[in-house]
Amino acid sequence: MAEIVQQRIEERIPELEQLERVGLFTKKEVKSIIKRATALEYKLHRLIINKEDFIAYIQYEINILELIKKRRAHIHYQFKREEIEYPIIHRINSVFSRATKKWKDDVQLWLSHVAFCKKWATKAQISKVFSTMLAIHPDKPVMWIMAAKSELEDRNSSESARHLFLRALRFHPNNKKVYQEYFRMELLHCEKLRKQKEELELAQMDLGEYEFSPEILSAKLAEIVYRESTGKIKEAEFVISLLDIAAIFKFTKELQDFILQDLQANYTEDSLTWDFMARRELEAPGAGEELQTAKGRASDTNRREERCCQVYEEGVKSLNTEPMWTCYAAFCLERLKRKTNVQELKEKRQERLLGVLQRAHNSSLLKEEYYKNWLQVLLSSEDAEGAASVAVAATQRYSQSVSVWRLSLQTLMHLESGAVGKLFQDALTHVNPKESLPLWQLQVQWSVANQSPEETEAVFKRGLLSAVAAVAMEMKESYLDWSFSTGGYKKARKTFTSLNENRPLSKAFFTKMIQIEKEQETPKMSCLRDYYERALQEFGTSDDDLWLKYIQEELGPQGQPENCGKIHWRAMKFLEGESVERFTSKYTLLQTGHL
Repeated sequence: MAEIVQQRIEERIPELEQLERVGLFTKKEVKSIIKRATALEYKLHRLIINKEDFIAYIQYEINILELIKKRRAHIHYQFKREEIEYPIIHRINSVFSRATKKWKDDVQLWLSHVAFCKKWATKAQISKVFSTMLAIHPDKPVMWIMAAKSELEDRNSSESARHLFLRALRFHPNNKKVYQEYFRMELLHCEKLRKQKEELELAQMDLGEYEFSPEILSAKLAEIVYRESTGKIKEAEFVISLLDIAAIFKFTKELQDFILQDLQANYTEDSLTWDFMARRELEAPGAGEELQTAKGRASDTNRREERCCQVYEEGVKSLNTEPMWTCYAAFCLERLKRKTNVQELKEKRQERLLGVLQRAHNSSLLKEEYYKNWLQVLLSSEDAEGAASVAVAATQRYSQSVSVWRLSLQTLMHLESGAVGKLFQDALTHVNPKESLPLWQLQVQWSVANQSPEETEAVFKRGLLSAVAAVAMEMKESYLDWSFSTGGYKKARKTFTSLNENRPLSKAFFTKMIQIEKEQETPKMSCLRDYYERALQEFGTSDDDLWLKYIQEELGPQGQPENCGKIHWRAMKFLEGESVERFTSKYTLLQTGHL
């Protein structure tokens, strides 16, 4: 191993001598490089090698390259690159090659090599790296796309890029992203050829030796890719994505028209087609005279939106489905959210949205989340009756949805409806008990604000009987808190006594009672001990903080410090796993006055 390392160091000597001779590095710095390089070389030639060692070696060499670059710029010396940088770049490439052979599955390592090649190495080297990488990772479409883009952008070779895309499609015949990028590549190639032809014509050069096929210049290759891809991927979303790519290029009007005709002829069963066609109406040119005033612009915008709605109307007639109504409602909502100072336009947009939402609801095809938007619009326009009606209708449409019940109940609470109490009972009957906690919390909030103490207590007691542990525990905590706020310490103590034996119990239930006790003018230590003991019966095996607070309580003015040793002994006996270590370290901090 020592001989190999020595040989590698000796191979560096010519470039290091050049660095010193031309004044980029000092003699001391060169010695430092040799010392560091020797240590790194030894790590690369051990019997058991680590990836981290290879990465550290590569990073050190790249840092040297960066430093050379900065110093060249500083002293304005740009010669002898073949004797200085090239050997370092070659060495880094060889180390990358060794690393990627050893850790073939590490994609990030391959990408790091590619990034290095793009910045420092030759273009031919990038192709070699991609070629080796694709032989090992043909199952990753992103790698094929990166390789093809590199051929097109770095090597200016559309032929190689096309070849790579065709190979990629053998492995991924139905991959949308590969087809999209292949389609884009053909259009970029076409654009490049058109620019070349224009430049030659401007220079009045003879085009005889250059071949510019009219088919290629009119994007026929891209059309072939389109036909091939849509033959395998029959989705409106995919067709629209290709149309969006084509729209980036100025010379693709014929291709766009062809794709548009295909979309209208073969994809009308998809709501996205109708949505796309409707939104295109917004881009239609407007009357020039009208656009001079705000009212004129608003009138033009309204006409465009009306045309969009006409397309959507055709869509819902042809395709009366939830996705179709969702697209229609989403468009109307989006337009309503757009700012305008013209009140007529705002009112028209609101009227349009409310009409669409009502019709979608009547068809039982309105998505759950749109009821929230519907209620917000009605409440903002102060239509209390309409909002109450929609709130009830939403719960009938989505009777098992907690979020819908919660939204509807909050709306009716805001409107101070008299039907809220009954609706809470209906809600808890219909929803899954395991998901009912938000509804219980809302009912308690409403009952405390609107009902008598007796009725509120009845709500708490019903909640305590819930078979769902989360609900029962939350109700206990809320009940104790409410008891203290309405009846003071005595009632809170009575509530705690009646509930502390009924499982499930939460830590917050006990800590709340401890807090209430400590807020009294003369807290009783005997009561605090009782609360802590009861809490530790439930959580003493895992909660180290509870033991620590108990000890701190005994160290306080009301406590007996001599009890701390017993509590510490019990804690060490009861606690399990990592909580023992946490307790020990915190207890040590407490003893030294750091906690």
